[in-house]
Amino acid sequence: MMSTAFAPAIRIGSGPRRPVDTGLELVSRAHTVSSRVTVRVLIANQQPIVRHGLRALMADEPNVQLVGEADDGGTAVRMARQLRPNVVLIDQSIPTVDGISATRMIRAELRDTQVVVMTGVDADLSAVEAIRAGAAAYLLKEAPIDDLLRAIRAAVTGQVTLPAQTAAQMVRVVGGNDALSRRQMEILRLVARGMANKQVALELGITESTVKTHVSHILAKLELPSRTQLALYAARAGLVALHHLNIATFPRTAESQPGG
Repeated sequence: MMSTAFAPAIRIGSGPRRPVDTGLELVSRAHTVSSRVTVRVLIANQQPIVRHGLRALMADEPNVQLVGEADDGGTAVRMARQLRPNVVLIDQSIPTVDGISATRMIRAELRDTQVVVMTGVDADLSAVEAIRAGAAAYLLKEAPIDDLLRAIRAAVTGQVTLPAQTAAQMVRVVGGNDALSRRQMEILRLVARGMANKQVALELGITESTVKTHVSHILAKLELPSRTQLALYAARAGLVALHHLNIATFPRTAESQPGG
């Protein structure tokens, strides 16, 4: 199958895209990735015309660097291991290894690589499966381009991105148990509100490495694969209100966008 890796060169565009009011609800702009940080992206899509459109989009986007392309899920997993991108943008219906299975494999091996799953299937069940597999975002292909770019940047900070109707559904189905210490509950609340480990450490007066250890233990105790599911679990357990979660929710729209 086709795979393409690109030389690691930063492409600086002419300037940031103008924000478009699409009804996107961001919990906090403070948690979006800094404009000075380059987000390295691997595209996994079986359709050449879609890859071409995404390639052109990212070439004009400041601080987003396309590092490779794959046209099947197995190749995407292998390239992720090799290139260690910040974000893998993968089609749910990609052949050989589907997008959700590939997400599970990537997240199990590469903890610093986030996955954004795109789909043409308008089904909450697919979103549940993607998030359970460890995806940081789940977007419909007709989502506006600016929503896609925000989701890619948000994924780097661990921010969850879901269709609006899916967030409440996810809160209802995410599992787990309640065997957490008081300190772990404090950390879980802060993580759910979108704080990075360094911010949590400053808030609680402990070291960043201690926070990282606690988060790993919380994930293991609750048998959850990602910070995404931690946030959803916190809402389900009543530890944080749904509207306070570190979640960006995109309304479903009938307006199709090219390149999806």
